[in-house]
Amino acid sequence: MGDMTNSDFYSKNQRNESSHGGEFGCTMEELRSLMELRGTEAVVKIKETYGDTEAICRRLKTSPVEGLPGTAPDLEKRKQIFGQNFIPPKKPKTFLQLVWEALQDVTLIILEIAAIISLGLSFYHPPGESNEGCATAQGGAEDEGEAEAGWIEGAAILLSVICVVLVTAFNDWSKEKQFRGLQSRIEQEQKFTVVRAGQVVQIPVAEIVVGDIAQVKYGDLLPADGLFIQGNDLKIDESSLTGESDQVRKSVDKDPMLLSGTHVMEGSGRMVVTAVGVNSQTGIIFTLLGAGGEEEEKKDKKGKMQDGNVDASQSKAKQQDGAAAMEMQPLKSAEGGDADDKKKANMHKKEKSVLQGKLTKLAVQIGKAGLVMSAITVIILVLYFTVDTFVVNKKPWLPECTPVYVQYFVKFFIIGVTVLVVAVPEGLPLAVTISLAYSVKKMMKDNNLVRHLDACETMGNATAICSDKTGTLTTNRMTVVQAYIGDVHYKEIPDPSSINAKTLELLVNAIAINSAYTTKILPPEKEGALPRQVGNKTECGLLGFVLDLKQDYEPVRIQMPEEKLYKVYTFNSVRKSMSTVIKLPDESFRMYSKGASEIVLKKCCKILNGAGEPRVFRPRDRDEMVKKVIEPMACDGLRTICVAYRDFPSSPEPDWDNENDILNDLTCICVVGIEDPVRPEVPEAIRKCQRAGITVRMVTGDNINTARAIAIKCGIIHPGEDFLCLEGKEFNRRIRNEKGEIEQERIDKIWPKLRVLARSSPTDKHTLVKGIIDSTHTEQRQVVAVTGDGTNDGPALKKADVGFAMGIAGTDVAKEASDIILTDDNFSSIVKAVMWGRNVYDSISKFLQFQLTVNVVAVIVAFTGACITQDSPLKAVQMLWVNLIMDTFASLALATEPPTETLLLRKPYGRNKPLISRTMMKNILGHAVYQLTLIFTLLFVGEKMFQIDSGRNAPLHSPPSEHYTIIFNTFVMMQLFNEINARKIHGERNVFDGIFRNPIFCTIVLGTFAIQIVIVQFGGKPFSCSPLQLDQWMWCIFIGLGELVWGQVIATIPTSRLKFLKEAGRLTQKEEIPEEELNEDVEEIDHAERELRRGQILWFRGLNRIQTQIEVVNTFKSGASFQGALRRQSSVTSQSQDVANLSSPSRVSLSNALSSPTSLPPAAAGQG
Repeated sequence: MGDMTNSDFYSKNQRNESSHGGEFGCTMEELRSLMELRGTEAVVKIKETYGDTEAICRRLKTSPVEGLPGTAPDLEKRKQIFGQNFIPPKKPKTFLQLVWEALQDVTLIILEIAAIISLGLSFYHPPGESNEGCATAQGGAEDEGEAEAGWIEGAAILLSVICVVLVTAFNDWSKEKQFRGLQSRIEQEQKFTVVRAGQVVQIPVAEIVVGDIAQVKYGDLLPADGLFIQGNDLKIDESSLTGESDQVRKSVDKDPMLLSGTHVMEGSGRMVVTAVGVNSQTGIIFTLLGAGGEEEEKKDKKGKMQDGNVDASQSKAKQQDGAAAMEMQPLKSAEGGDADDKKKANMHKKEKSVLQGKLTKLAVQIGKAGLVMSAITVIILVLYFTVDTFVVNKKPWLPECTPVYVQYFVKFFIIGVTVLVVAVPEGLPLAVTISLAYSVKKMMKDNNLVRHLDACETMGNATAICSDKTGTLTTNRMTVVQAYIGDVHYKEIPDPSSINAKTLELLVNAIAINSAYTTKILPPEKEGALPRQVGNKTECGLLGFVLDLKQDYEPVRIQMPEEKLYKVYTFNSVRKSMSTVIKLPDESFRMYSKGASEIVLKKCCKILNGAGEPRVFRPRDRDEMVKKVIEPMACDGLRTICVAYRDFPSSPEPDWDNENDILNDLTCICVVGIEDPVRPEVPEAIRKCQRAGITVRMVTGDNINTARAIAIKCGIIHPGEDFLCLEGKEFNRRIRNEKGEIEQERIDKIWPKLRVLARSSPTDKHTLVKGIIDSTHTEQRQVVAVTGDGTNDGPALKKADVGFAMGIAGTDVAKEASDIILTDDNFSSIVKAVMWGRNVYDSISKFLQFQLTVNVVAVIVAFTGACITQDSPLKAVQMLWVNLIMDTFASLALATEPPTETLLLRKPYGRNKPLISRTMMKNILGHAVYQLTLIFTLLFVGEKMFQIDSGRNAPLHSPPSEHYTIIFNTFVMMQLFNEINARKIHGERNVFDGIFRNPIFCTIVLGTFAIQIVIVQFGGKPFSCSPLQLDQWMWCIFIGLGELVWGQVIATIPTSRLKFLKEAGRLTQKEEIPEEELNEDVEEIDHAERELRRGQILWFRGLNRIQTQIEVVNTFKSGASFQGALRRQSSVTSQSQDVANLSSPSRVSLSNALSSPTSLPPAAAGQG
């Protein structure tokens, strides 16, 4: 089914429909056109054509109460005629398409062309033997046999290009496959409630058929189109289809149309499904998009799929292909050019994560540097050759010599291109992708279902987590543990005999009727387990209370079925209460109400006494009750719920829409304290977060005392600390000015100390998250993660840098707005996400450290070698092999390091911490110095050391020399051992720590070593290698091992002395960062440094102060960098940063330094 394109699928359905339409009273076409109408038009059309919704149910052979019979043949037939509730995904790209895309790489194309020219020329032998006189400048004439082997180099280059392309394509392919798997897993988990054969069952969304009676409730994402049959207070957010943000109220006689992909914001009800899959409203849009997307793709080969983000809030099945293309797009490598990147950056700002921004920039800078180097190499080679041949040796340009000269030029060109290939780090996008894909796969095991890849890495930088209380920090198993009934405060569940019978009956009715009928308590699945709570957990707690009082709620519900309820005011975040009106046998009305005690008690004017009689309940009684009953309950961390009722006369019938009058003059039946115990693993998880420099804040709708009690149990607040616990009202009062507008500076005064926000509305949550994200109050911009489960958390989840939704308790709307779904609803999984996120960042830094060392060395060797000996010591094919091991294999090896707990011991990196820290820069340059020294020693005096022929100045097609083979081999050995060094980036001593926990790493290092032996011993002409003796091998390995020793030497040099080193890969340019980020500077904290010099901190503080003063004086003299000095001054004076200043450079914020982060350190102006 998956391969069918949308249009085939569509036409197939059309055919089916026309042949079978007769079996049901209406065809698919009719239903489809009906669903395209809105509001009153639809009502009129239903009246004219069908009569009413009941009639449509009859035509579809379904019952509004019993639902479908649910027999297999019937369901099958419905799928045949009306289609399945499934939108066929777009075809994945075939392997060949991916190969073709990998071939589009600019450097590869240049190489291919050069190789083909080189091949062509090697087969061309000019007539006459006169060519011996052509180019003797390069040494003696070549052997006959060698001229024959001229084609090998060209062929070898082509072969290695093919290798690179296949590897890239395979990676893309497996990545796409993984992502589709992930996506289908998300879909399978999405279930929906329908009525079949009178039973309420949950079935996967794809199983829904036309004619099903679906139960919709607050928080659902509608999976198909349908007509509203009955329900209470149903309000729908249709913005995903219409773009109108107002909620639409649904009713049978005004607007019965329910459309797929829209969100239920309030109320509950039933609908009969009329269109599914490609025939539903969202499906139709997607079918159009599928057709539109393919044309787009032809136009914009490299662009990301446009249809990915058309509508974030449409159902997951539909998000699939778009999402796959959006998230999985690896970074284009440097040659993709700047213009390309800017265009993409504008397409979707949010998609480009912090890390990708930094990497793209770095790749572009390295690419440019490589281009310049390779151009210079080619120019120098060509000039040297022409000057030497035609000027010094005064050779005439003979026509028959042309091919020979062209061959030389092609050889020079190939050397140039090879320099470029090595310089461009095409392994970067690969490393990011591998690292992210690997993390996402492993995070599944840690109960994190990642929906947007970059969320994984953003999480590593998180500085604040705003968490819900219920269900995240607590177990979400509500149980009533205290109650206040009939003027008595019971500290545990009372004996039913001690409660007045009238009160008890009222209480049981009030709880059983005034709660969603989908909420039930079922017997435990296993012996001895707790009863299963289904539905709203607070209501489950109340129903459990009824059972604890030895009563049963089922008979009450059977006697008063859902259809008979007269009016329901469903719970929403504004009312914070729920009320149900029923008609009593004597035609009068009774309304039961329940809700947060302080809200409901305000509306009570009577209370039932011990005899079950109502007595007057005055405001001062209420205050006393709050003090004596509610506050003590809340201080024990209980949620207090008040249950009340009110009777209305039968005539005149009250105006039910006038809510303020209706929900008033209530009589309080009881107040219960519901406990929701803290999850056992939460305090430890929160302690880890705090140690990792992440502030945890609790945002909850609960009463402030309850919230504070739970926050203390969790360890979010510790008694005696300076913190704020606010209620929503107070919070709003403090952040708004006289006009009632929110002011950022007012939020900045509050949020750093705020730990608990109680009685908060969804808007408060959103305001807080936005306020923290937009704040420029701190040194480093905050990265905020938010957890949420309710529909009302949607806006905050979307606004946050990373949104976590609850997999079990979360509503579809919350999941849709989130980036990561916690499949076990557990706060400690968030800590795992932080660990993985930091690991991604570190893996990529490890890879960069390794890659850049190789790049620097290879480019310098090729460049100087070419300039001094007219030939690169590392041949094109060898360079490609080195490139393959450094890029592809190393990215695999270093990007799959498993995370360790130690990652949680450091503070988060900010948004603008450079990718390459000073320590890494020190390692890169240190190792480069070692490698270059040895390679140049070997190049110029190697033949004397090993008593072999020199390989320098060899003629065009001479056989490979042992001399150059030793250089190549040593180079690779040094890379292999340096790969082990690259495992640590914070200057740790033990580079072998945990190496066996990563089998991939060990396999790759050993594998590379084995292949290297084969290449050297048997590579021969294509690899320009000649076999080496054992002692020569030993020397190569010995020099390689020297890397490990040298690494220890480098680790001893204190980074803080190397002020001149610049970091690179820092995001600063205006277009990539919102203005507020430009005002910050992040100090780099280096662990090893800190541990080595605890005692020197005070000494450094003194030094720092003096340095700053000198710097300020100098600045005034030169007027160069006033801002830099001031900025530094402020960071020194802030106490908390003193430690960090150990390794902080004296920063100079000259604009030119900012614009060229990777240029070598300019003579730092204005430094004291």
